[in-house]
Amino acid sequence: MKNISIIGSGTMGIGIAQIASDYNHKVVIYDKSKKSLKIAKEKLKKILNRLIEKQKIDKKESQRILTNIKFSDSIKEIEKAEIVIEAIVEDLAMKKDVFQEIENLVSEKCIIATNTSSISITSIASACKTPERVIGMHFFNPAPLMPLVEIIPAIQTSNDTIKKTMTLSESWKKTKVLCKDTPGFIVNRLARSFYSESIRIYEENIANKETIDWAMKDLGGFKMGPFELMDYIGNDVNYKVTETVFNEFYFDQRYKPSITQKRLVEAGYFGRKSGRGYYNYLVKENLKINQNRELGKKIVWRVLCMLINEAIDALYLKIASKEDIDKAMKNGVNYPKGLLEWGDEIGHRVILEEIIKLRETYSEDRYRPSPLLIYLSKNEKKIFENGEK
Repeated sequence: MKNISIIGSGTMGIGIAQIASDYNHKVVIYDKSKKSLKIAKEKLKKILNRLIEKQKIDKKESQRILTNIKFSDSIKEIEKAEIVIEAIVEDLAMKKDVFQEIENLVSEKCIIATNTSSISITSIASACKTPERVIGMHFFNPAPLMPLVEIIPAIQTSNDTIKKTMTLSESWKKTKVLCKDTPGFIVNRLARSFYSESIRIYEENIANKETIDWAMKDLGGFKMGPFELMDYIGNDVNYKVTETVFNEFYFDQRYKPSITQKRLVEAGYFGRKSGRGYYNYLVKENLKINQNRELGKKIVWRVLCMLINEAIDALYLKIASKEDIDKAMKNGVNYPKGLLEWGDEIGHRVILEEIIKLRETYSEDRYRPSPLLIYLSKNEKKIFENGEK
């Protein structure tokens, strides 16, 4: 595929364009807003200049990447594309309209991909006359640095489209995982527990946000604490994903959004990008961390058991292979270990006991053990037998 078009000039759009251009594809970034295109171009130049300063690339490479990209406010410029990757806002109606417009311009052989993080690929594909060429291609922010791409076929997607999309991802040296078209796919489904259980611990006043972040990093081995990470992602984005997954799973209590986060979104406290979120980035805060290791271990244990239970349930429901589930969490959100591998190491019996204890304490369906976790515990089985990974 020589010609690639990107719909949307936001952070993800220019990130994907940078990858494609770096691998010598001719790229068109389309956005109807000339102002957004101008901002995107300047942002990309700054990114490339930082890479030059860090000696990751030289000026010649920077110029080559920029030369390969055309910024356009005319959607007709995408006509020659062999794959179009849509990266606009998370709105199903808007995506359907855009996909219909794309389909009327490109050739019949052109693949049309969406970078959605949580919307049904099947629903988007239903808007097209040839839905078999529609596929999910979910990158993670920042796209040039994060190695993971989730490949999500709609139920209409052809095998040829899957094969070509996976080949393209491989050519970009991306870690690809194949997953079923279910809400949140792999990463955004499993990661709900990382955020929501941490918020519950915070809401119950078991520990403050600083202490929870400290525990998950220093004792749990996670690169960022949940509250730091939500502020980095954006509370508006994180809340919207949680709400979408919750709604799409028919209000399953495991994915229930938090009033705490909803209030932050209503206040405009989106996190780093707005200056305030769970933390205040406009002033130097006096952080009060309780470094009691016993408390910290309890926090990590509770969140980790919920994460592992969710990963095991995803495997039980055949969302993806065991290898791809663990690859996704290590490469998509930088977890220190694959959750299934982690569960094998800890032992499924003690994880099951914690989930049952939480359910007895709260009487909520949120704390229900996966049938596969029960089976593994009862039969003393591991997911990865004989040391396989």
